[in-house]
Amino acid sequence: MPKKTALYDRHVALGARMIEFAGWLLPVQYPTGPKEEHLRVRQAAGLFDIDHMGQVIVSGPEALPFLQQIMTADVAAIPVGGAHYSLMCYADGGVVDDVFIYHLPEYYFIAINAANNRKDTRWLHYHAQKFDVQVENVSKQTYMLALQGPKAEDILQPLCESDLSQLAYHTATLTHVLGIETLVARTGYTGEDGFELFFPTEHAPKLWDGIMESGSPHGLLPIGLAARDSLRLEPCMPLYGQEISATLSPIEAGLSWAVAFSKPTFIGREALLKTYLEGPEKRLVAFEMSESGVPRHGYSVWIEGKECGQVTSGGYSPSLDKFLGLAYIPSAYSTPGTTIHIQIRKKVKKAVVVKKPFYVPSYRRKRE
Repeated sequence: MPKKTALYDRHVALGARMIEFAGWLLPVQYPTGPKEEHLRVRQAAGLFDIDHMGQVIVSGPEALPFLQQIMTADVAAIPVGGAHYSLMCYADGGVVDDVFIYHLPEYYFIAINAANNRKDTRWLHYHAQKFDVQVENVSKQTYMLALQGPKAEDILQPLCESDLSQLAYHTATLTHVLGIETLVARTGYTGEDGFELFFPTEHAPKLWDGIMESGSPHGLLPIGLAARDSLRLEPCMPLYGQEISATLSPIEAGLSWAVAFSKPTFIGREALLKTYLEGPEKRLVAFEMSESGVPRHGYSVWIEGKECGQVTSGGYSPSLDKFLGLAYIPSAYSTPGTTIHIQIRKKVKKAVVVKKPFYVPSYRRKRE
């Protein structure tokens, strides 16, 4: 039986259509519809129930050397209060999972993907045996909400004791929201500014209701899985099981920036370095449809009359009003401007490789 989050009744009351995802019953969309939900996050703000995701605490005298060995990122370079994207890899370079690491004063807090929760925990426990370290899965007692969009700070600040204007992108702080101890992180999976909140599960209804009430004057909407997927696709953020997996490497996926080859050793380093230096045979590319058609996960890619790739993610982009997607194809054809074809049902439709990302994330826009 699929599990229900503590906010299941809230979603049903709001008219959400619930589906099973990664063993959980979650809202895929609300009556407003995925397009409006998507655009509301881009223009104002959206609130996501993402309690299906897992959380692990790593502590102890050798927490840092342990994480340096198991993560591709340079964990030693993450300051206290910092947050960083990383991958865990198998020895052959395939991906165990992609995660976010939060460096807190007394321990490391790690957010992991829902479908990989059990596998990741076993992987961490197995490799922890060689270190003086404690690994504790705290998913059951920890709830996770995401508040994303340009109005997110205005909505959360009246409820939060900390000055959120001082919380930089990819940092986190332990504070109080509505009087509840909460880890507030300026991270997210949409390409917009916003926050991810971690707090005790029993307070989920109070925080959800409080944020929804504070956000009402700002146009806040609850957001389902459908809009979450289109939001992450536009800035080309990977989804485990589609863009990365046990048989796909970070180098092929264009995630070499998340691999710290400067570290002398970590699991998968030699295999990843070989692929990096020699160049991958295939690469993850972004494409836009030139002919009408909706590209979907698993559709075949044809180049010069030969089937030679596969769509990993695809669909309609509300922000750009285009149909677009991501696909693995031979590296020789990965240059932007290259014509490819997507087999959509029984027809082959023309598309073109374009530069990633489709939509520039807010933190990059601020730099530019």
